[in-house]
Amino acid sequence: MNRAVLWTLALVAALTSSPAAAQSLSGKKVLFVNSYHEGYAWSDGEEAGAASVLKASGVEMRTVRMDAKRQPGDKAIKEAGLKVKALIESYRPDVVITADDIATQVLVRDYKNVSLPWVFCGVNWDASHYGLPFKNATGMIEVALLDKLFQNLKGYAKGTRLGFLTADTETERTEQQAYRKQLKIPFAKEKLVKTFADWKAAFRSMQGEVDALFLGNFAGINDWNEAEAAAWALEHGKIPSGAMYDFMMPYAMLGMTKIPEEQGIWAAKTALAILRGQSPGAIPIVANKEAKLFANVKLASKAGIVFKPELVSSAQILK
Repeated sequence: MNRAVLWTLALVAALTSSPAAAQSLSGKKVLFVNSYHEGYAWSDGEEAGAASVLKASGVEMRTVRMDAKRQPGDKAIKEAGLKVKALIESYRPDVVITADDIATQVLVRDYKNVSLPWVFCGVNWDASHYGLPFKNATGMIEVALLDKLFQNLKGYAKGTRLGFLTADTETERTEQQAYRKQLKIPFAKEKLVKTFADWKAAFRSMQGEVDALFLGNFAGINDWNEAEAAAWALEHGKIPSGAMYDFMMPYAMLGMTKIPEEQGIWAAKTALAILRGQSPGAIPIVANKEAKLFANVKLASKAGIVFKPELVSSAQILK
């Protein structure tokens, strides 16, 4: 058994059966630093997962949101980071949880190897480029399962050319590099767009340029219209399409999505273990493992694609 598995088993035992599990955590405080805004489905899920664990334990949880999707740019992020630092100094939490890369960067900058313990979640692909782990920090990285999704898509495609369409944001550019590495093949066509009009034009043109289309996140396209995007995908979708986020499923035929609550739950349970005496530096960094399979039958049927029975039986069906 590897170190991460042993840690997971030890954590479960610590939370359920040890004398320390009965220890009251009343009065303890955890600050949850959300990189994004309320209403953004991914980080809402991380936050909800953490809250479900912490509130049941009696720990006080406070949330601050940096709004980095709607307020991008170095100046806005720096100002949001200063507010986070000021809140940490005034609130004096016992543990901090950061959700996603932007919030984690703030803690890396200001709270590396100090006395304040913290736990990250949702860091894309690899935390080592931030120098993590530290003696006072550990966490869960966020990895996609695009290779497995692509294997499913290829079963319905006429060839192996995969296209990638997403918002033109720092996060999606990072994802783009990681997807290429995971697939071990280049995308045949890549388009990163800033406006909804550009997304629609790219979606339509790529139907004749690639054999399957992978849709990244629309967050960062500020004039996004959900109803119009769904109608556009239904009208113009001709090739198999896939996504890694459940909120992208109105526009994609297949989805193998990460579960944001998994990130928040793990981070919160780890925070509780730290509050009960576990050293953050002794807790290994782990990656998410859970996924949901989605099938958008309406989009697929319109394009003349019939899903295999074994896929239908294991997927959540969108009609």
